[in-house]
Amino acid sequence: MPTYDFINKKTGEVTELVMSMNDLDKYKADHPEMERYFGNQGTSAIYGNPKMDDGFKEVMSKVQSEHPRANLSRFT
Repeated sequence: MPTYDFINKKTGEVTELVMSMNDLDKYKADHPEMERYFGNQGTSAIYGNPKMDDGFKEVMSKVQSEHPRANLSRFT
């Protein structure tokens, strides 16, 4: 079952709830003081310039040749 984060608009308290998508609509209707909160999303950082795969470079080169106005030079 999905997990949803909500923030209380008045107190700022974040609550994590597990419920079905069907129950989500009912919960939002029954609790107008609560708002979906997306601040706890996992993020990953990439430092530097990751190496691009040669196959990816080839595909981007073909796309660039078919679409000359596209600026895909950083991928080729």
